[in-house]
Amino acid sequence: MAKSSSTFSKRENEKKRIQKRKDKEQRREDRKEGKETKSFEDMLAYVDENGNLTSTPPDQSKKRIISEAEIDLTSRNKGGVLPPHQHEGIVKHFDQAKGYGFIKDLKTSEEFFFHFSSADFAIAQNDNVLFETETGPRGLNAVRISKAASAT
Repeated sequence: MAKSSSTFSKRENEKKRIQKRKDKEQRREDRKEGKETKSFEDMLAYVDENGNLTSTPPDQSKKRIISEAEIDLTSRNKGGVLPPHQHEGIVKHFDQAKGYGFIKDLKTSEEFFFHFSSADFAIAQNDNVLFETETGPRGLNAVRISKAASAT
């Protein structure tokens, strides 16, 4: 016995195409007859005070007047500059040949990258240091490093 030339899925796809065409023609006829005409006001959407879309206009009594002076046009990120704050830490790793290392903050246990040019003294591993942080290309970096009083 020979198989039919069209498979089940081909027939189903053809039925869907025909149905889509009929639906499109029906919508076109409805538009010509004026059945689905909506007014401009019916098509408008409003945003309420909570940011949700509604079909009703907002209550004008809840409207708040904002002056130009209240609007802050600056970005939240002030160029990566954090307020200066001294941190205390220990030099956990320092590569003398390459001139960089990592300082571990004593309070937060975070580690910060530093370059030897940020220090005002000869740095060695396990030194107690005071430092500030600034945002660098890869995150926070330790800068303005100075020797801390030894806590022995």
